[in-house]
Amino acid sequence: MLSGFRLPPEWAPQDAVLLTWPHAGTDWADDLDAVELVFVQLAATILRYQALVVLCHDAPLRDRLKTLFASQTAALHPLYFALIPNNDSWARDHGPITVLDNTDEPVWLNFCFTGWGDKYSATLDNQINDRLFGAPFIAVRKIERLDLVLEGGAIDSDGRGTLLVTKRCLLHPNRNPGLSQSELTARLNELFGLQQIIWLDHGALAGDDTDGHIDMLARFTPNGAIVYQACDDKADHHFAELQSMAQQLARCCDAQGQPYPLLALPWPSAKFSPDGTRLPASYANFLIINGAVLVPQYADEADARARAVIGQAFAGYDIIGIPCLPLIRQRGSLHCVSMQLPRGVLQTFVQGITH
Repeated sequence: MLSGFRLPPEWAPQDAVLLTWPHAGTDWADDLDAVELVFVQLAATILRYQALVVLCHDAPLRDRLKTLFASQTAALHPLYFALIPNNDSWARDHGPITVLDNTDEPVWLNFCFTGWGDKYSATLDNQINDRLFGAPFIAVRKIERLDLVLEGGAIDSDGRGTLLVTKRCLLHPNRNPGLSQSELTARLNELFGLQQIIWLDHGALAGDDTDGHIDMLARFTPNGAIVYQACDDKADHHFAELQSMAQQLARCCDAQGQPYPLLALPWPSAKFSPDGTRLPASYANFLIINGAVLVPQYADEADARARAVIGQAFAGYDIIGIPCLPLIRQRGSLHCVSMQLPRGVLQTFVQGITH
């Protein structure tokens, strides 16, 4: 039986961030140039602060990216490439979830990824972690292959024994239909070393096809607060649902019984796809790296206010906006396309552009 693991918060020291680069065989095909510009800016920003691991679907893509980034002299940290075929670019959900054992050594938990309940093909994505585990720059010595369906965007840890999730996602019948809430709670408590799970009853964004991932709704922060996506427009159909979520968050306490201070993120104006579908624009989908927080920007008047709110929760961090309109056209944002790799995951002797 697994035991002795604990799930660090995202702001714990990191070795790198993992990106799975978009390619023409994904749903990005019709908008590939625009989304690749986002990935290039994201990658270049991360490399100012820490290392980056990029998964490439094929050799031509890998070789092109090596040339591209070799010309970017501003990169101060190592960049690693792994040639691994993939279905799509949502590294948060198909990437490894790193826990620490009782000696603080990293262990990879390899959950089943089913394309958010078999909505999309995910056969290649479900093989990524096993293949990445064997890369020469990876120092992790143990991977636990689990029969449980779980995506990284569905969970958030405060690093002090509490996990934040939504019932809408984790208890959806397309994930683990044989498990009750109490059974799933026991399993996650064991895997992540938890004292409690906060199960949100409310929270949903139009256009979000993950069934309510928490990383689009509410996130823990290192100052002990929760930042959450609010809606102050009573005419918007999100208003009642997000108000109910905020009210539930106000009743939540940490594992030590202390209430979480709340910071409300501003509500961006409605964003739509060319066919008129509402898109899930959320400022809660930010990415924490060493010394900086990267905040989704939607060419919206609320962008600056979102950066200011997140700056309150991350004192001492650089707060950097990343344009994300191309990302939400495929129903995700900044946090969704990235996965942090905590300290100890990479081999320390490997340097430079490799693999």
